[in-house]
Amino acid sequence: MEGSLIVVIFIVLIALAFDFINGFHDAANAIATVVSTRVLKPHHAVMMAAFFNCIAGFFISVKVATTIGTGIINPAIIDNILIVAALGGAIIWNLLTWWMGLPSSSSHALIGGLIGAGIMKAGTDILVWKGIITTSVFIVISPTLGLILGLLMMVLVMNITHGRTIRVGGANLIFRRLQLVSAAIYSTSHGMNDAQKTMGIIAIVLFSNGYLGETFHIPFWVEVICYLVIAAGTMSGGWRIVKTMGTKITKLEPVGGFCAETAAAIAIIGASLAGIPVSTTHTITGAIMGVGATRRLSAVRWGVAGNIIWAWILTIPVSALLSMAIYLLCTSSS
Repeated sequence: MEGSLIVVIFIVLIALAFDFINGFHDAANAIATVVSTRVLKPHHAVMMAAFFNCIAGFFISVKVATTIGTGIINPAIIDNILIVAALGGAIIWNLLTWWMGLPSSSSHALIGGLIGAGIMKAGTDILVWKGIITTSVFIVISPTLGLILGLLMMVLVMNITHGRTIRVGGANLIFRRLQLVSAAIYSTSHGMNDAQKTMGIIAIVLFSNGYLGETFHIPFWVEVICYLVIAAGTMSGGWRIVKTMGTKITKLEPVGGFCAETAAAIAIIGASLAGIPVSTTHTITGAIMGVGATRRLSAVRWGVAGNIIWAWILTIPVSALLSMAIYLLCTSSS
């Protein structure tokens, strides 16, 4: 039992490493707009984002964590090697895309890792297709919804400010203040969805090793530590991706930053309440594109957007292949 406990602790630490990497990889989601519009300095922005990532647990249940723990592959076949392989594939993809400055999805990297390792162990019969299909559908829905909401928010705001004949300078002054609120709400939504993915992994490790009893659940201490670790990761920043998100897709003013953050937050909070693990990266990117498209289609750098979309498409299959390779390496050497 002692040896088993040591192994479990080791795997939990790997899961927390993924949570930390998720934080700095996806920190750009929460701070890119507020930094690029110069509403906040980078170090102030990451501290704010980390704080609101952390308090997200006070506002929502752990439906997303339960989906990750039981809704992607059959939890009955999960063992320690499978989890290590899944996390390894996700971590490698996250670090690779971070180094390339591409805002890919940590959520889908983890799901791809679970799928790949699960197939290597027991074939495709262990896949929970309902959860996989729902998640896959939202690869398209979440950025599309973000784009539509961002576009509608921007049109609404422009109509309101135009109707009141507010000058551009005055509008920016107002929205510089409002963007502090929208960035806080978006950071909270980011924590609501993203921290829960690691919770699900840790809980399934504990459950499969007999430390949760006969009923799968998310212990409170797991919730707390996952929120704290993702907040710590967020504080470490992710400046390569901030540059892509905040400046390369389209030029943002405080009005646009407010609209993009608010639109993305609405979409992510809705998905979190439904227990759907969506990509916060996809959603905010779509919202930024929607905001940019209100000026003119050419205001969006579609070549950069195309590179990002390719990263989205490749995330699940590449993470799955990486986890397959790690699983094969682990089992062949044991």
